Amino acid sequence: NLFASFATPTMVGLPIVILIIMFPSILFPSPNRLINNRLISIQQWLVQLTSKQMMAIHNSKGQTWTLMLMSLILFIGSTNLLGLLPHSFTPTTQLSMNLGMAIPLWAGTVFMGFRHKTKAALAHFLPQGTPIFLIPMLVIIETISLFIQPVALAVRLTANITAGHLLMHLIGEATLALMSISPSTALITFIILILLTILEFAVAMIQAYVFTLLVSLYLHDNT
Repeated sequence: NLFASFATPTMVGLPIVILIIMFPSILFPSPNRLINNRLISIQQWLVQLTSKQMMAIHNSKGQTWTLMLMSLILFIGSTNLLGLLPHSFTPTTQLSMNLGMAIPLWAGTVFMGFRHKTKAALAHFLPQGTPIFLIPMLVIIETISLFIQPVALAVRLTANITAGHLLMHLIGEATLALMSISPSTALITFIILILLTILEFAVAMIQAYVFTLLVSLYLHDNT
C-alpha cells in the first residue's frame, strides 16, 4: 500500500505514536560536565547560531519565546530526519499533529499582540488610506488571512514531507521493477533515488526552519 507508511503504528492494538513523538528528545544529550565533548559542543554551537539569527529582530518580550522556538525547531528537524529511516513513521506527515503545533503557537502570538499592542493589532485589519466603500471587504479579507495563517503553516509542512516520502516510495518501486527489465534504466532511477534522498535530508531541515521562522515572524508582528 502506497500510504501504509503514513498509518499510525500500533503495538498490541494500542497506538504508539506518543512514544515515537517522545523518542527524538532522547537523542539530544544534556551537558553535565565542565568540559563538553564534541557532540554536545556542536549541538550547542548550532543552537546558539540559530537562536541568534532567529531572535535578533525581537525585543525583550519576543525573546522570552527563545526556548520554545528552539525546542520547536529541534523537535521538527529531528522528527523529519528520523522519518527518512527505513520502516519508520514520520509524525509530521499527519495534518492533525501539525495543526496541534501551529494553532496554539499562532494563537499565543495573536493574543500577545492584542494584549500589548491593541491599536497596532487592530490596525492590521484596515490599511491606512483605504477608501470608505472598500472598508468592509478589506476587514473581511484581512480577518480571513489572519485565520488562514496556522492552516498554511500546518499544510505547508505536511505537504512537503508527505510529497517527498511518496516520491521516494514511487521511485524506489520503479527501480525494483526495472531491475529485471532494464538494468541500465534501473541504475539511472537508482541514482535519481539517491539524489532525491539527499534532497529530502535538506528539505527535512529547511521545513523545520521555515515553520519556526514563520512563527517567529508572527511573534515579531505582535510584540
